[in-house]
Amino acid sequence: MLRNASAQIFRQVVRYKSTETSLILERSINRVQVLGRVGQDPVMRQVEGRNPVTIFSVATNEMWRSGEGEAETGTGTGTGTGTTGDISQKTTWHRVSVFKPGLRDVAYQYVKKGTRILVEGKLDYGEYVDKNQVRRQATTIIADNIVFLSDNFREKI
Repeated sequence: MLRNASAQIFRQVVRYKSTETSLILERSINRVQVLGRVGQDPVMRQVEGRNPVTIFSVATNEMWRSGEGEAETGTGTGTGTGTTGDISQKTTWHRVSVFKPGLRDVAYQYVKKGTRILVEGKLDYGEYVDKNQVRRQATTIIADNIVFLSDNFREKI
């Protein structure tokens, strides 16, 4: 699989040569995968003259143990299950926008709060002005694919 991906990247390198100088344009990669739970039901928005977009958020969690050593050693039990320290958790919220017409409609209809999903897409960085006229920056995942992992979704199909 790695060989196949490397071959695809190699084939996508485009080279243009002009008479005066040599200009090499290389393709780059902007890919992201997020596996988590949906934070709220999606909303569909449409700005004048543009295609509609479905927007929702996904939460991912990171857990770690803090404090003294990872595991107690020398107990003679061979289990290695004794641990010390506190477990900490950090939740990160990701904003997801779906522009693809078919995927946008499926996401709007079937993505629900609490659904466990995998979102594949690319990162997009932008600016907007909030209701208080303050300029803000936003990072958004532009979804190319959504995989539904919750059992309650599979029952509806």
